[in-house]
Amino acid sequence: MENLTADQRFEQLGLSLPPAPKPLGVYKPYLIDGKYLYLSGHGPVRNDKSLIIGRIGDDISQDEGKLAARQVGLTILSTIKTNLGSLAKVKRVIKVLGMVNCTPDFEKHPFIINGCSELFVQIWGEENGIGTRSAVGFGSLPDNIPVEIEALMELW
Repeated sequence: MENLTADQRFEQLGLSLPPAPKPLGVYKPYLIDGKYLYLSGHGPVRNDKSLIIGRIGDDISQDEGKLAARQVGLTILSTIKTNLGSLAKVKRVIKVLGMVNCTPDFEKHPFIINGCSELFVQIWGEENGIGTRSAVGFGSLPDNIPVEIEALMELW
């Protein structure tokens, strides 16, 4: 698997990408500055364009929250593939910020964001798929989505 491109690794996983989301506000979904790719906060978009909705600890479980974070990762991959043409244009993940919509007593934010981080490792490998990270809890997120993630990546 070491010699495979990021796109080939994605193909081997047998996953499908949801449609890349269009901005619903005044922002860009991504911005390239030199060799850096900044990705705005993404939510968990399903293949039918609907969002996964719910608050972790109330409406959805911890495991469902982790799956929602994986779906956010797929949504981020969709933005990259749609706009840059290939996942292989990303050299490495530099930073991930994971925001978790959860009850005040919920304490497993890193577990939730691992859903996205583990996906990035599957795509870019241990060396390039793991960057710095923050995983924090919020009282609410837009449209009551359970997870929002933004990322900074280095391009080749």
